[in-house]
Amino acid sequence: MAEFGFNEHHQNEVINYMRFARSKRVLRLKTIDSCFEELKDSRLVEETFTVDEVREMLDGLQAVVRGEVETELINTAHTNVLLLRQLFSQAEKFYLRLQTDISELENRELLEQVAEFEKTDFKTTDKVNQEISKPKLAPLNEGGVSELLNKEIVRLQEENDKLKSRLRTIESQAMNALDEKTKAERALKDLQKVQGEQQLTAHSQEISSLEDTVAALRADYEKSLSANSASQKDLQENLISAKHDLLRVQEQLALAEKELEKKFQQTAAYRNMKEILTKKNEQIKEIRKRLQRYESDE
Repeated sequence: MAEFGFNEHHQNEVINYMRFARSKRVLRLKTIDSCFEELKDSRLVEETFTVDEVREMLDGLQAVVRGEVETELINTAHTNVLLLRQLFSQAEKFYLRLQTDISELENRELLEQVAEFEKTDFKTTDKVNQEISKPKLAPLNEGGVSELLNKEIVRLQEENDKLKSRLRTIESQAMNALDEKTKAERALKDLQKVQGEQQLTAHSQEISSLEDTVAALRADYEKSLSANSASQKDLQENLISAKHDLLRVQEQLALAEKELEKKFQQTAAYRNMKEILTKKNEQIKEIRKRLQRYESDE
């Protein structure tokens, strides 16, 4: 069957169909033979027959044989339709469009080749009893439609690989962006922490300076009291200057206290600073009272 372009699998399928057709043909021929045998056994019992009797027997036999042959031809046509339906149905699953050439069905040369195959190869193959499964139809033209399907599959696979590569690249870029964002947030938090510590140190130094100023004023005041050698005018000027300094210190302390309250509220450092400032205020009040008593004594 090489001249028909069949591969081994398709050749086996053709052999199966021809075996089926032959069994149906043999069965129908046996039926026709039985019609003749029945006529012989039932009607040919006399020695002589008239023309009318012979015509009647032939007409009856013709009707029976005609019915059998017509039934076989109809059944063969319907069987071929079912076979074509299977082929077209399987081809549609592979997106193939099969076409038939009706004129080739009457090609005497091809018909003779089929008959020759049935006489030779078919008889040899018929000796082997094989149970062949029913696989799905593969592409009929190995160099045509199947090649196009393979190219389309390769193209789709390449496109799928490109999409996967692009997805991996996008995922990598997203992860890098996320890492950079995390690093930037961490750096911002560290910077804010450093700035807060620097501001806290600056305020602490300012408070220490204020404390040193108050201590110096107090020392000067105590020294002036113990020495008692300065004049009343100088003492008053010193008191006025001390008051001004105290007012300035109080203003600076108030500003520092407000600034600290804004940034260190509800913290242990804030409460400690507030207690220190309260103590300093009490000390300043005590100094004022002592100054007032001194002025009264003078």
